[in-house]
Amino acid sequence: MAPWPELENSQPTSEKYTVKADGEQSAKPEKAKETEKDDTGTPITKIELVPSHSTATLIEEPTEVEDPWDLPELKDTGLKWSERDTKGKILCVFQGIGKFILLLVFLYFFVCSLDVLSSAFQLVGGKVAGKFFNNNSIMSNPLAGMVIGVLVTVLVQSSSTSTSIVVSMVASSLLPVHAAIPIIMGANIGTSITNTIVALMQAGDRKEFRRAFAGATVHDFFNWLSVLVLLPLEAATGYLERLTNLVVESFHFKNGEEAPELLKVITDPFTKLIIQLDKSILNQIAMNDESVQNKSMIKIWCKTFTNVTERNVTVPSPENCTSPSLCWTDGLYTWTIKNVTYKENIAKCQHIFVNFNLSDAIVGTILLITSLLILCTCLILIVKLLGSVLRGQVAAVIKKTINTDFPYPFSWVTGYLAILVGAGMTFIVQSSSVFTSAMTPLIGIGVISIQRAYPLTLGANIGTTTTAILAALASPGSTLKSSLQIALCHFFFNISGIILWYPIPFTRLPIRLAKGLGNISSKYRWFAIVYLIVFFLLIPLAVFGLSLIGWPVLVGVASPIVLVILLVVVLKILQSFCPGSLPQKLRSWDFLPFWMRSLEPWDKLITSLTSCFQMRCCCCCRVCCRLCCGLCGCSKCCRCSKCCEDLEEGKDEPVKSPEAFNNLAMDKEAQDGVTKSEVDASGTKIVSSVTAL
Repeated sequence: MAPWPELENSQPTSEKYTVKADGEQSAKPEKAKETEKDDTGTPITKIELVPSHSTATLIEEPTEVEDPWDLPELKDTGLKWSERDTKGKILCVFQGIGKFILLLVFLYFFVCSLDVLSSAFQLVGGKVAGKFFNNNSIMSNPLAGMVIGVLVTVLVQSSSTSTSIVVSMVASSLLPVHAAIPIIMGANIGTSITNTIVALMQAGDRKEFRRAFAGATVHDFFNWLSVLVLLPLEAATGYLERLTNLVVESFHFKNGEEAPELLKVITDPFTKLIIQLDKSILNQIAMNDESVQNKSMIKIWCKTFTNVTERNVTVPSPENCTSPSLCWTDGLYTWTIKNVTYKENIAKCQHIFVNFNLSDAIVGTILLITSLLILCTCLILIVKLLGSVLRGQVAAVIKKTINTDFPYPFSWVTGYLAILVGAGMTFIVQSSSVFTSAMTPLIGIGVISIQRAYPLTLGANIGTTTTAILAALASPGSTLKSSLQIALCHFFFNISGIILWYPIPFTRLPIRLAKGLGNISSKYRWFAIVYLIVFFLLIPLAVFGLSLIGWPVLVGVASPIVLVILLVVVLKILQSFCPGSLPQKLRSWDFLPFWMRSLEPWDKLITSLTSCFQMRCCCCCRVCCRLCCGLCGCSKCCRCSKCCEDLEEGKDEPVKSPEAFNNLAMDKEAQDGVTKSEVDASGTKIVSSVTAL
C-alpha cells in the first residue's frame, strides 16, 4: 500500500479533544473560542474549526497504458564507477573481462549444440526425409513439393542439406528445375523453426517471451506470406525458372573455390569429437539407391585408400566383354579385363559413437536430448549474462546504436543498411539459423526492437543464399549449371519477398502478425507449442497425405477450408474499418460459441489437464509448506512460496490513517459507522474513528 500523503494546514485530531463526563474541556483548542451562557447560566464554550485544506490529490489521475512493445530500460543497479575505490574498480574490470569470456564460451557451445542438433535430426529422420523425394509424381504438384521441402528441412534441421539433395537430383536429371523450385521455397520456411524453438526457452518471463517469440516468428510470417504469393505466381508463369536460366546462360560461370567456412573452422574440432555423418547416404536414398537403405549414416572410417586395378574376370557371354580385343574363352568360361576398385579402410574416426554398435535412431535420440539440454542451458546462461552486462551506459549505447534511425530525410536508409548487416553476419557464420537464433535472446531482453530485427532477418535470408551460390560455383562441371540455377532461384525468391513485404511500411505485415502472435503466446504460453506443431508438422503432413491420394482429393478438401479462411479475413477487415456496412449481428464475433472465439475455455481445459504437473505445496499442510519454504529459502518466483504468500496476504494488517484525517469534522462524519463510543477507565469519552480509503 502506498504511504499516506502529507497534508498542509490540517487541524488537530479529535483525540486531542477529550471531553470529561461533566462536560468540561480538558485541552484548550488552538483557535479562538466564543463563550456563551445557556438558560441555567452555565458557560458554554464554542469552538470554531477552520476547514482543512490539502495540497494532495486524493483522486488519482488515470495513468497512461504501458505499451508492451516498448523496450525496457536496462538500469544499472550496482555502484557507479565514481563511487568505487581502486580495489573495486580493478575487481569490476576483471569481472567484465570474465563475463565477456564466459559469454563467448556459452555462445560457442550454443552454436555447437545447434550443429549437433542438426546431426541428431538427420539420424532420427534423415532416411525418412530422403524417401520423400522418391515419388516424382507427387513432386510434380507444386503444393506437395513445397510441403516436402518444409518437412525435410524440419526433420534434418538444415536448409543447406535439403537444398543439396535437390541440387543432386536436378544434376542427375531425376528432378526438373520447375519441380525443384517449390521444394526450395519449402526449405526456406522449414529453416525458420530453429529460432522459434530457441524463443521457447524464454517462456519463463511473459514480457521477454512476448518480444522473443515475436522476433522469431517474424521470420516465419515473412516466409509463409512470400510463399503464399510467389508459389501460385511461379506455378502460373515460371518466372523464377526463366529468370535464373537467363542469368546462367548470359554469364559464363567457371568453377571456383569453395565458400569459406569461417564458423566451421572453429566448431568442427569439437563437434567432430561427438558425431560424424556420411551425408552422401541421404543423396543416394533420394535417388532411390536400394543398396544404402540399411546402411548406417554414422561415419566409422575417416581415412580410406582407394585403388583401381585391372583384373581378369569372368562374364556370361562375349557380349558382356569390355571390348572384343579384351575377350577370350578357355572352353567353359569367357574372360575379359575390367577395372576393379579396391577400397581399404586405414583409420577410424575419432568420435564418441565410433565403437558403439547402436542404431541410427538410438544415437540420434541420445544426441537430440543432450543437444537440447545444452542448447537450453547455454541460452539461459547467455540471457543472464547479457542481462548483467548490458546495463547502464553500455545498454544505452548499444540500444541507441542498433535501434536509432539516420536523420531525416535519410531515415529510410537505416533498414536497408540493417539488411546488409544481416546478410554479412550470416555470410560470416555460414548459417541463417545460427544468426537468427543468436539474435532471439537479444530481442527478448529488449536490446533489439522488432522493427530492427525484421530487416536483420531479411538480410539473413539473403546471406544464406549467397553462401549457396558460392558453394554452387565450387561444384564440378557436370553439376555446375543445375546447382547454380537452384541457388539463384533461392536468392531471387528472397529478393522478391523483400520487394513485397518491406519497402512500403504499410506492407510490413509480418511485423503486425508476429506482434499479434506474441501477445497471444505471452498470455497463453501453450499456444506457442500448438503453433509450431500445427504449422510445421500437421498442415504439411496433411497436404502431403492428401497429395498421395490424388490431386482432386486435395483440391476438394482444401477449397472449403481456404474459402472459410478468406471469409473470416474479409469479415474481420470489415469489422475493423467499415462496421456500418455489416448487419448488427455480424459486427462482432459474439454470435459464435465462446470456445470458437476465445482461447480462454481452451486455456482452462489445458490447465486442468496439466494441473497434475503443477501441484503446489499449498495443497498439503500449510505448516509443512511454511517449513519447506523456510528450509529452501524460496523466492517470490518459486512455486513453493505461493502458499506462503497466500498466508501472508490472508493476515489482517492494521490500517493506520494519517493524523490529518482524524480531525473533529471527519470524526463527526465517521460516527455514523461507529455503533458505540468507547469510554476509557478514567471516564473520559474518546471520539475516534479509523477509516481506510
